Amino acid sequence: MTAVSFVPELLPPPEAFKPDEAAPERCLPRRHTVTLFRAGPLLLDCGQPMNNVRVTYHTYGEARPDATLVLHALTGTSAVHEWWPDFLGQGKPLDPSCDFVVCANVLGGCAGSSGPSELPTVGGEPVALTLRDMARVGRELLRHLGVGRVRVIGASMGGMLAYAWLLECPDLVERAVIICAPARHSPWAVGLNSAARSAIAAAPGGEGLKVARQIAMLSYRSPDSLAATQSGPSTRRPGVPAITSYLNYQGEKLAERFCERTYVTLTRAMDAFQPGDAELACIGVPVLVVGISSDVLYPAAEVQAHAAQLRRGTYWQLDSIHGHDAFLMDAGELPEKVGAFLRA
Repeated sequence: MTAVSFVPELLPPPEAFKPDEAAPERCLPRRHTVTLFRAGPLLLDCGQPMNNVRVTYHTYGEARPDATLVLHALTGTSAVHEWWPDFLGQGKPLDPSCDFVVCANVLGGCAGSSGPSELPTVGGEPVALTLRDMARVGRELLRHLGVGRVRVIGASMGGMLAYAWLLECPDLVERAVIICAPARHSPWAVGLNSAARSAIAAAPGGEGLKVARQIAMLSYRSPDSLAATQSGPSTRRPGVPAITSYLNYQGEKLAERFCERTYVTLTRAMDAFQPGDAELACIGVPVLVVGISSDVLYPAAEVQAHAAQLRRGTYWQLDSIHGHDAFLMDAGELPEKVGAFLRA
C-alpha cells in the first residue's frame, strides 16, 4: 500500500542543531517523501476515500522497529532540528545516537504532505479533516517504516494530535508526552480560531492570514511576557510601539511561508476534536501532561483537568512568564523531565 517516491535527502544541520563532531552521519536530519494508500484508500472520518496520500517527513537516527514520534504544532513542520534544539541532539530527550526519531508533516498541511487542494470534495468544497484522519495517515507511515511501537511527543496542536493517536492507535503507543495542549478545545480556543478564520475570509490572499497570526501570537504569549520583551517603542520602526511592530513582523513572516487554506483546515480539525471524559478514561498507557503556568491559550488548570481523566496520567507544570510559547523559548526543566519520562 506504500511506495517511496524520493531517495532520502541528507540535510546540512542549521546553526541551532549542532550534533557532536564525532556523531555518525545517521544522526543528521534526513528528509523523505512517500506516497501512501496507493493500493487501497484512506477512509476519512467524513466518509470519503482518499488515495495517493503524499507524506513528507524527517527521520533522525538509525531505523528500528520502535521509534519516538514527534508531532508538530499548527504552523510547524517535520524539521524538528529547526524549531526544537532544546530537545533534539545527543544527550537530549530526542537523541538520534540511540533513538529513531520520526516527524511527519500532517495531512492538510503545506510543508510537503498532501494539502487542502488535494482533499476530496463534496459539492465543490474540500471535505473537513479530523485529527483522527491525521493519526491514521501517521499509522500507515509507521507501517511503511517497519515501526511497530512508538513513544509519542507533541506540543500545542501536536499535543492534541497525541490525544488522537492515543484514541485511534492504542496498540502502537507505549507512552506519550503531551505539552501545553488540552484534550479538547474550550469555547475560548474555538473563539480565537473562529476570529482568525474570519480574518482570512474577509481578506483572502494573505492579508487575512497576517491578521490571523497576530491574533494567535497574542494568545501564544502572556501579558507579563509581552511587558518584558515588547515594551516601549520599536527598534525597527521609529514612532511605532514595539508590540505593534512585533505583531506586524510575525504576520508578515508567516504569510511568506504558510498557506491560508491550511490554516483554516487545521484549526477546524482542532476545534472539532472533542473526545469525552469516558474516551479519555479508556487511555491506559502512561502519559506525561505538561501545563504552563502563564498559558492564556490553554490555561494550566484546563490542561491539568484533562490529564486527571487519564488512568495513568501524570501532570507537571512548567513555570514561565512566557505563556504558551514557553515550550519553544523558555523550556527550563522541561527537557530533563521529558527525557526521564520517555526513557522510564
